[in-house]
Amino acid sequence: MSPTVYLVSGASRGIGLEIVTQLAAREDVIVFAGARNPAAAKGLQALESKYRGKFYIVKLTSADEADNKTAVAKIKELAGRLDVVIANAGTGGSSTAPSEQVPLDAMREAFEVNVLGPLALFQASYQLLKTSSDSPKFIVISTVLGSIEVGTTFPLTILQYGTSKAAVNWLTAKLHYEYPGLVAFPLHPGSVKTDMWTLAIERFPELANFPMIAAEESVKGILSVVDAAKRDEEAGPKFLSYDGSVIPW
Repeated sequence: MSPTVYLVSGASRGIGLEIVTQLAAREDVIVFAGARNPAAAKGLQALESKYRGKFYIVKLTSADEADNKTAVAKIKELAGRLDVVIANAGTGGSSTAPSEQVPLDAMREAFEVNVLGPLALFQASYQLLKTSSDSPKFIVISTVLGSIEVGTTFPLTILQYGTSKAAVNWLTAKLHYEYPGLVAFPLHPGSVKTDMWTLAIERFPELANFPMIAAEESVKGILSVVDAAKRDEEAGPKFLSYDGSVIPW
């Protein structure tokens, strides 16, 4: 039986690094870890040395078409297939201004990474995904803040982050309906103690007492949801949390 082949973007730190760490420890897998700067990704280099022949670093810059195509070409060369893509790379945005003052450049930056990034990754990987498996998976790591019903009620000035994540949620749901056989949905990782969260607390001190979970717990849940995910033709895609619960769109 062929090993399950994974590609994870944004794998050099935080949730992404923990995802590839837990995946690499599994039997019968090949893991491709995407990073903008592989030479500086010390954690990934350590994993590549530890799991030789089943763990590879690929250069992957969000929304860079050439990077994405080159990475998938390397996967095809080394593994011959691709079963699961986890689009994890993202940005919280560079502005904390209220909506009337958010620079348009900050909005463009967030959409470039959080929306165009996953789209470029899908466009580069889909042909290999669909020829590798009858039920390929394309999962986007999103956030509850991208829920129109829930995220808009948070008393935080996060316009570029929330709107870009809402947009990628729409994109991911559209993939489900446009590509038969594809398992595609956005996934909320929980409120996780990462570098991005540390930066968020610096910007929004009121978050300091917000209940958090460790990356290990988040990723254990994420992979459990990804493993169990199946295409639901009748109900359509759902916006899921790491604990398996459903978040309103």
